[in-house]
Amino acid sequence: MDDLTWEALLPPIFASAGIDAGGTLEIAPLTGGVSSDIVRIRLPDGQQYCAKRALGKLKVATDWQAPLERNQYEVAWLRRANAIVPGAAPEVIGEDRTHGIALLEYLPAEDYTLWKAELLAGRADPSVATAVAEALGRIHAATLDDKTAAAEFPTDHLIDALRLDPYLRFTAARHPALSERILAVLATTASTRLALVHGDVSPKNILISRRDGHPVLLDAECAWYGDPAFDAAFCINHLVLKSIHLPALRDELLDEAASFATTWLGHFPAELRAATEARVAALLPCLMLARVDGKSPVEYLSEAHRQMVRDRAIPHIRRPPASLAELLGSLRSSQGR
Repeated sequence: MDDLTWEALLPPIFASAGIDAGGTLEIAPLTGGVSSDIVRIRLPDGQQYCAKRALGKLKVATDWQAPLERNQYEVAWLRRANAIVPGAAPEVIGEDRTHGIALLEYLPAEDYTLWKAELLAGRADPSVATAVAEALGRIHAATLDDKTAAAEFPTDHLIDALRLDPYLRFTAARHPALSERILAVLATTASTRLALVHGDVSPKNILISRRDGHPVLLDAECAWYGDPAFDAAFCINHLVLKSIHLPALRDELLDEAASFATTWLGHFPAELRAATEARVAALLPCLMLARVDGKSPVEYLSEAHRQMVRDRAIPHIRRPPASLAELLGSLRSSQGR
């Protein structure tokens, strides 16, 4: 048997976790993002788990390579997040750092719904955005100026390979007239080290409990001790993009973006809020443009909507807004035309 098959790799991980996985494992692929292979495992006793293996080359049209050691930092983020906000991340059962594998609890569809699927189906529950902002704000606040956390996540190279380069530097190269502004935002983000960052706070990576509505953040492969403004801007961006994709929900989604920002910022000390909000407001239009012209464009926007994103983002890249309220207000009025 190939020693890199799931059938060969999984039993030692179960054994190290003290779980008897004797017998035939039932392994089924799960749909996921572009950076990992993900499977569901059913043991002979009926217990189910999830395993994900990091890929060296991501599944996108352009050449996008990423270091495999990101898996160990994802595991570390999941464990820290759960310690701060119980249930905010899947429980880590075990890991295999050599092969970049994390073994996690399985969260079944009958118990959880995917936030992205809910939004694209036109169900914009405002309590979800607030709950995500609450959990994220608590994680950021608990790790502010935490030297231990900073030492645990020496991942500047990973955030650059997975986020700053494919989203910002690549987009800057495609828009030479905006390059100086985008690269200045990149430099500020890269040099700000305040808290533990997830790096991919997207609705596609957030499950919502059907029982009590609590969010579960998945896929922390971009975990980094850096600028928490990146997490907020990344998530708000998805609400903004969906407000363009779903014009009937425009106002509701922009209201959710504003509520997210207010809830999240409320977790920061008063003296940090203005500067933190300013960094989010500068990042957001850059990320908007990156999701149509970067290495990982969102799949659901029509070409007409992609152009709308460019038309809304570019003026705010040239002249960064003073606040998120100003930016969201401008987006609301421009979409009304």
